[in-house]
This record gives sequence, C-alpha cells and structure tokens, in this order.
Amino acid sequence: MATVVVVSVSAPVFTSSSRLWADAEPETTFRNPVGEDGGPFMTYHNGHYYLAMTTHANKITMRKATSIGRLHVAPPVTVLTIPEGQHRRLVWAPEFYRDPATGKWYLYYTAAASDDNDESHRLFVAESHGSDPMSGYTFKGRIGPDRWAIDPAIMVHNGQRYLAFSASVPGQHNALHLQRLTSFTQTAGEPVHIPAHGGETCPRVREAPSFLHRNGRTWMVYSVCHVKDPEYRLFMKSIAGKTDPLDKDNWQQHPGPVFASNPGAGVWGPGHNGFFRSPDGDDWIVYYANGTAAAGLESLSLRTTRVQRFSWNADGSPHFGAPRPIGATQQLPHPDPEGGSYWINDDGRSNGAGSLTYGGAWNVRPDCAPLCFWGDDTWSGTKDATATYTFAGRRITLLAFGGPGRGKFAASIDGGPETFHDQYRAAGVGETLHYLSPWLTAGTHTLRIRVLHDKREDSTGYGVAIDRAEVYP
Repeated sequence: MATVVVVSVSAPVFTSSSRLWADAEPETTFRNPVGEDGGPFMTYHNGHYYLAMTTHANKITMRKATSIGRLHVAPPVTVLTIPEGQHRRLVWAPEFYRDPATGKWYLYYTAAASDDNDESHRLFVAESHGSDPMSGYTFKGRIGPDRWAIDPAIMVHNGQRYLAFSASVPGQHNALHLQRLTSFTQTAGEPVHIPAHGGETCPRVREAPSFLHRNGRTWMVYSVCHVKDPEYRLFMKSIAGKTDPLDKDNWQQHPGPVFASNPGAGVWGPGHNGFFRSPDGDDWIVYYANGTAAAGLESLSLRTTRVQRFSWNADGSPHFGAPRPIGATQQLPHPDPEGGSYWINDDGRSNGAGSLTYGGAWNVRPDCAPLCFWGDDTWSGTKDATATYTFAGRRITLLAFGGPGRGKFAASIDGGPETFHDQYRAAGVGETLHYLSPWLTAGTHTLRIRVLHDKREDSTGYGVAIDRAEVYP
C-alpha cells in the first residue's frame, strides 16, 4: 500500500511560468491515447489523418484531423449504417483502402448476426460515395468465405491484391488466411491457410494481419494470444518479391514477438495493429493496448488506441521497439498545421498556460509509476473537495487512474452546470479518459472537479483521482 499524505492546497504547486518542467513546446508535441477503443486502422490522405476503431454496434464511425495530436478530441462521424437484415452486431476491426484507379475507398469489417453468436461472424465490404474516406459508404455485401472469419485486411504483393483474414482450421480456431481478389469486392479461388508461430503459450490465436512493404519484401505482422490476455502481442512473417504468397512454403517465419507487453512502462497486451506514413516520411504503428495486467473480458473495455514511430533494421526488417508509456511525450510530424496539446499535472506543473489549485483534503500518491503521469497522482474521497484547472484552450480532457475502488465526481466549466462522472473500472487501470469537455471559445477557462462522496454499488471506495489533463488550444 502506497504511503499517502493529506494535503490542503489553495495555490498551485507549480505554474505555467515554471518552464523548468516543460518537455517541449505544446504545439509540437502530443501524448497517447488517440482513441478510446480497440481494433484501430489509420491512414494519412490529402492533408488529414483518418482513424477507425471497433464500434460494436450497427454502424461504423471514423474521425479525422490535420494533426495526430487532435484525433483524441475529433468528433466521430458515422460513415456506414449497416442495413437491416444484415449481420450488424459485434462489429469489429474496420479497415479502409483506396482504389488508385477510381479514387474510391473500400471499407472492410467483420460482424455477427447477434450479440451471443460469435460463430456467425463473417467479412463484409462497403464502397465509398466519393474520394474522401469519410464521404459515406454503400453496403456491398459479404466477402470471403461463408464461415467464421474476422479481421479483414488487404495485402498487395507483386501487383496482385489479396484478402487477408483470420478463420478457423482443424485444431486452430483463429488461423491466418489469404484469398486472391479479382476486385475490391470479389474474391477468387479458395482461401489458403498460412501457418504462423505465436510462442508456446499461445497455440490457437493468429489474427489481425497487417502489412508493410520495403526493399521488394512484404512483411505480415499479426496478433497472437487471446484478445483478453495481457500477453496479447505481435509476431511477424515475410515473403520475398516475385514469389507466390499462396504457397505457404514461400513465407519466412521471424522468431519471437516483435512487439509485446512492457510492464515497466505500464503497457500490457499491445496488438491488433496497423501502419501509416506521415507526410514527413516517418513510419508509424497504430495499435491498442491496456494499462492493466488484468485478464478477462472486462479488460476489453479498458483498452485504448495508441500510435508511435518505428524504424527499420539494417537487414530491411521493421524495428518496432517497445510500447511507450501512454503519457510519453512524442514529437508531431512536420508539417502539422493544427498542432497538438499541452499537459497539466496533478502537482500543478504544466508545459503550457495551465495551473491547478485544490480545495479541501487531498491525498498525494507519489509512487504509482508507471501507471500515473510523471509517476504520481492526487486523490480524495472527501465530500465537496475540489480541484480547479485554469487553462487557455478550446477543450480539456482529464485522464487518471481508475479502478474498483473509485467513486463519482462532478465537473463544471467556467462555473456553469455540473455534469456527473464515475471513475469506477472493473480492474485498476492507469491514465484512462474520465472527462471530455465540450468545445469552448478560444480563451482562458476553468474546469472544476468536485468530489461527490458517492459511488456505484459494486465499488469498494469513494476516491476520485486527479492526474493528467490535456488542453487543446
């Protein structure tokens, strides 16, 4: 149990003038997450970053921004409402690809017939109305095999397109497959199983294939272990150019995981990834991960989408490194016309025009790294204790440690009406989103957090945590 100290603070510990604590100018940096769900796919097109994630319901949404650093607060837009009579439950893993001949986009996803019938998952495709990935889509129909299948992706090799996905084979429920495409909506021939390693502890799951191309070689990166397992991670195969990818013997297996949990950084279960390139030529991996080592289906609601740059090894293979802490500051690509955000820590430090004051009794927890921003947070279960942010910007988010012992709080902007929020989570998880303000006019504002000393019935405590605020100028 961490030692806590009761404090009553009426002035910020540090203010925005304390440039000693600045990690970079706010308009050039950002911090993860960029989204609050899993199954991400992302691309850069015509001056915008586009992000789609699993939505679970009968629709698919996307969001876009001119800056990676603004995707977290970009409004989701429904681009496809799945028609009545079609599979429209448990909608997972949307990916979208452009036809260079027509400029149209094709949206691939998996969906089930009902919430309690995972085995009814099939693959589907939709066609865009226009040349923008968010121009809306027309449902075209099922694609691929008429049996359980998930996680569709497109691979291009030797100029030929292939549909990649995960489907069952005898003795393995989730196995990687390829099937030749004759168009963006039609396949030909039978699916071919591509055997793939995943470590001795994860024999049955191979899913979420994604692809890179460099020096005439195609790299297939895929996820192994169950999605609810903290050991969910990425493995990789590759194939040389001018060879047939439907011949499984042409694929080379690369040993060991290429991207895995990093407990020292508070990151577990990184997987189901995609790739994109920023306008400055840098390569990025987009993936989801958890801030908890807890296993089980409840952990799925705690995952968030994150991005980071990666590099290339001398032999031409990708080098992904290790997942970074969720709050690690990263440089934005150049150019970036919209800019990123700046942070305000729970002790009042800020790298922008921000400060924080407390009223009432609060407890300082100085040793919650790596699950807290800057290794600390501040919490209170005292009724009507307050934390007030002063910031210059148009939107503010609050990220903090949530868990089974957390309670409820009220939030108000500029002394206006309160909204009510709950920090309860089924498992302890660091730096999850607990509050997102409405869009505000440009200028200086306040956000006041008030402890309610209230909780849901199954919570074991009333504590409300203050950790990282992100301000979007």
